[in-house]
This record gives sequence, structure tokens and C-alpha cells, in this order.
Amino acid sequence: MSKTSAIWALGAMSGTSLDGVDAAMVRTDGIEVFEFGESAYRAYSEEERAVLRAAFGHETGPKVAAAAEVIEIAHAELLAGFDGAGVIGFHGQTTVHLPDQGRTCQIGNGEVLARALERPVVWDFRSADMTLGGQGAPLAPFYHFALAKYLRLTGPVVFLNIGGVANITWLDADAASPEAPGACLSFDTGPGNALIDDLCAARLGERMDRDGVLTRAGEVDMEALQSMLIGRAFFAEMPPKSLDRQDFTDWMDLIQGLPDADAVATLASGTAGAISMAMDHCPAPPRQVLVSGGGRRNPGLMEMIAGLLDCPVRPVEELGLDGDMLEAQAFAYLAVRVQRGLPTSAPGTTGVAAPVGGGVLSEG
Repeated sequence: MSKTSAIWALGAMSGTSLDGVDAAMVRTDGIEVFEFGESAYRAYSEEERAVLRAAFGHETGPKVAAAAEVIEIAHAELLAGFDGAGVIGFHGQTTVHLPDQGRTCQIGNGEVLARALERPVVWDFRSADMTLGGQGAPLAPFYHFALAKYLRLTGPVVFLNIGGVANITWLDADAASPEAPGACLSFDTGPGNALIDDLCAARLGERMDRDGVLTRAGEVDMEALQSMLIGRAFFAEMPPKSLDRQDFTDWMDLIQGLPDADAVATLASGTAGAISMAMDHCPAPPRQVLVSGGGRRNPGLMEMIAGLLDCPVRPVEELGLDGDMLEAQAFAYLAVRVQRGLPTSAPGTTGVAAPVGGGVLSEG
């Protein structure tokens, strides 16, 4: 496809950290990224956040129905403020992701959103991948590959996203396409911000360790840290692999008796350690690690990660990108790929049997 066939697409993301909805515009032909457009954020209220949190671990029932209504209303409110999008990519809100059991649930009906906004919406990105034996996640790697081309990067590079769960995309920026053999390897590394956020909410009534104050102030409990990382089967499993937000909640038992700052610092060290261990699965050492997601705003966590890796660890802003909007942009990009019949995942990104295009298109 030529540059003249590029369109403006709008993507939306609501992550497991439950802070709110991110939305961003990208001009793309589904292969290359040509331009970034406006972006916006709509925070959840405490009441909405409680409704969403209650739906975690459920796929059906009244809690899920109530949460789906919150998701649809919040997205419709935010996305109605954008003009000029040829298609919308709608991720929804993940409440369950258990790929080894063939189960995943992203609530929010794209058909409802398409009717409300009177624009085509691509949604349900994970099901087709899982039907063909894939993990259904992560889904941003093809966009990371397009960004590497946009930035004219060379050789191996890692994109690290630290949301509720942390994940990496290792990619060969010299490869011809993201679905080419050996071009991309992506997988979840372990907890990101989720456990730190949960602890801050439970103990302090705060949504997060703002500015990493507790992470930096606390002392890591080495015994607890070793229990978090040593002998955990997930870390030894070969990628691709993915996680549910609830998969590492047993870490909370290990830090239960620690003071607040020490508990947060130990959880952060577990996140950093898991990321470091993930690098052992990469086909070649990356030249740099580019970080997006809320975790990059925690200086203590970023220092821990940088101290464990042998290459520069940089927030994506240093390359002119918006680390808050990368995942929303990814779903804009993927929506165009779905419209144009291009694959959205491959064996190296999700473990799917062959490159596959996911997503359901609702015309609106």
C-alpha cells in the first residue's frame, strides 16, 4: 500500500490499571505509520473504578454487565470528541485472560459503540488468535515494529510496556515485516504496576506510588524477593506467553508484614527482576529498551530496571513518542490492518499457528 492510501484511525485502550480510557489518532496504511494525531484521556471515577474492579475474574453475570455499561459509556463520551477517523479500534476492558484454558474476556460491545458513534469499529481482537492456538496477547508488537521503522531504528530493540502487567516486544528492526520469521518475539514478563497499585489502595487509600516516592524510600526485603522470583515456573517457560492480572497475587502474601515503603520497594524489585529474567529469552541482546506505560513514571522502578540490564533503558519520550498513548495508537493501527485483511499477530508474538488477522468489524 502506498502512502496515499493511508487513513486516520482512532484507537482506544482501557488497561488493567483502571485509571481511565486513552484515545489517540494515527495516520497509517496498516503497514507504515506516517503521522500522529490528537489524543485525549478520560479518567474513571472512583465509583466507576469500583464497578470495573468487581468484574475482574468474571466473564458473565450482573457484575460484568454493569462493568460493560461503564466501558461503553466512557468510551462513547471520549471518542465522540474526535473528528476525521475512518475507523476506530476498540480494545474494551479485559476481565479474564487465561489463554492456557482457552479463555479470554474483553467487555464492551463494539456494535453498541459503532451505532453510538456512527463510525466503523473494530473490536474483539483476541478471539481469532486464540482459536488458532495463540495466547491472544500481547497485541501491540506489530505496531512496535511499525514504530521501529518510523524511527529508523536498526538491529535488535525491545519495547517494554509497564502497565498493570508488564510485557516486552523484542524485534529485529531490519526485518521486512513483523510477521516474518524471527522478526518479533513478544510476551508478558510478570507483574507491572498492578500489585503496587493494589497495595497503595489497600494501605494508603492512594491509586499508585506517585512519582515512585515509596519505591525509592523503601528497603527491598531480599528473602521475599527471592521467593517471588526463584523457582517460579512462569519465568522459565519459553515465550510467547501471557498473564492474567490476578496471576501473581500471591506476591502480596510475601510482603504482608513489611512497612509500606519496604513492601512497595520489594514489589517494584520483583517487577524489575522479572523483566531482567525475560531478557534471557530474547534471541539477541537488545541495543536499547524503550519504555512506555505508567511504570515509566516511577523513577525508582526505572532505576531498578536500568541497574539490571546491560543496555540503555529509555522512556519512549526521548525518541519523540507518547508513552501514555502507545497502546491506544496500537489499536488504531491494528484496526486498519483488520479492515485491509492484514495479519495482526504471528507465531512469534502470540504463539498462534500461523499469521492471523483478528478483530470483528462493526460498520455502525
